[in-house]
Amino acid sequence: MSYVENNLMSDEKILFKATIHWIIYLFGAVLILVGMVLPIAEELKIIICLIGVYSLVKAFIFAKTTELVVTSKRVIAKFGLIRRNTVELNHAQVESLMVDQSVIDRLVNAGTILIQGTGGSRTPIPQIVRPLEFRKEYFSIIENDKD
Repeated sequence: MSYVENNLMSDEKILFKATIHWIIYLFGAVLILVGMVLPIAEELKIIICLIGVYSLVKAFIFAKTTELVVTSKRVIAKFGLIRRNTVELNHAQVESLMVDQSVIDRLVNAGTILIQGTGGSRTPIPQIVRPLEFRKEYFSIIENDKD
C-alpha cells in the first residue's frame, strides 16, 4: 500500500494520480550505449557503463518512490525511499500550480509541476507525465468543490 493510501483522512478519496515520465531513464541508457560503442580504453568503457547503470537505478528508485496525488481534500507529494519528504496541502492552502517544460519535455509530454503554498513554499515535482493534464484536472477538482 502506498504512502498516500495509508495517510488518507476520513471521507478522503484519491481523485487523480500523476506518474513519472520514462524520460528519466534516458540519460542512463545513453551513457550505457555510449560506453559500449565508443572506441576507447576498456577501463573507461566500464566506468561510463557503471555511471549509466547507477543513473538508471537512481531513476528507477525515484520513479517508484515518488507519489503525486490530488485527493478530495488535499494535494499530496511524497519523495524518497530511505529519507522521505512529503508535502501535503489542503486545497485552500494551494496558492498556485505551475508547469515548467523544456522543449524536449514538450515533445515527450513531460514536465515539472511547481506547487506553491500560501506560506510561500514552492515544491517542484520533476518529470511528470502529462503535466498540463494534471494541472487541468486539479483546477477542475477545485471548481467542483466550490459547487
